[in-house]
Amino acid sequence: MAELIEENIMNITKVDMKAESKSKLRRELPLHMMLLIPGIFVLIFSYGSMVGIIMAFQDYIPGKGWYVFGSDFVGIENFKALLTIPNMLNVLWNTVFIALLKIISGLFFPLTFALLLNELKSVWFKRGVQTAVFLPYFVSWVIMAGILIDLLSPAKGIFVNLFAAFGLKVPFFLGDNNWFPTVLVVSNLWKDAGYGMVIYLAAITNINPSLYEAATIDGCGYMKKVRYITLPSLAPVIILLSVLSMGSILNAGFEQVFNLYSPVVYQSGDILDTFVYRMGISEGQYSLSTAVGLFKSVVSLSFISLSYYVAYKVADYRIF
Repeated sequence: MAELIEENIMNITKVDMKAESKSKLRRELPLHMMLLIPGIFVLIFSYGSMVGIIMAFQDYIPGKGWYVFGSDFVGIENFKALLTIPNMLNVLWNTVFIALLKIISGLFFPLTFALLLNELKSVWFKRGVQTAVFLPYFVSWVIMAGILIDLLSPAKGIFVNLFAAFGLKVPFFLGDNNWFPTVLVVSNLWKDAGYGMVIYLAAITNINPSLYEAATIDGCGYMKKVRYITLPSLAPVIILLSVLSMGSILNAGFEQVFNLYSPVVYQSGDILDTFVYRMGISEGQYSLSTAVGLFKSVVSLSFISLSYYVAYKVADYRIF
């Protein structure tokens, strides 16, 4: 008798669950329909365009055949040809060097700034500084490049009078191979540091205040609180941002470099993205440029996978 009652209860429960599931699906159907069009756009423009990767293994000739399926396949000849391009190693070095400087500075500078900003007692001043630092993030690189060109001009820039006061000649920051990488890193910090700072500030506000109160009672100063409470609490966020940033190891910022560089600074400022742009769009070498882009994507995927594996083994951290 008890088994029969239990079986009936289970059957009723299953019926209720099915009814609830159908009701939930009916209720959420408009939301799923709203995602249908964006989903189609993603499939077409993000995944459908990946068919063009075939060009990396072809001697692609525009207009021959349908889309990319009419050109002759040449295997890995395009990748072998990359090794014979005279400036390829210099471009690769510039990309890695600039990207590493951006990744390192983009991790530590916002963290340091967030720690200092969090100690401000005046709420209105704190919010004002936070807004001022975060604001450049919403400015496009086209506008930012125009501002930088005016600011760093050796004829009328803000540094002209400053250098003249010390009897020095202002360098041509955007036309000197020694200065150009520094300009890229510093201007990238100016534009994007506010975004990272907001992430760290949000993580700091989630730290239990009782930990700081207990540390104060024990006689800990500011540096010890940062070392033993703040930084360990921020470790998951730091690791997450580090893992994600490693995917950009070959992404030194096309928009920034393209709007700031010139042939004068190709030696220190030409990166893979601008190299691919000139090779593919300006010179019409579509197969070679696609091969460079595919090489970049594979290396980026390898680095982000390796960094995630190291984070899991060393810090037992998982994104999923």
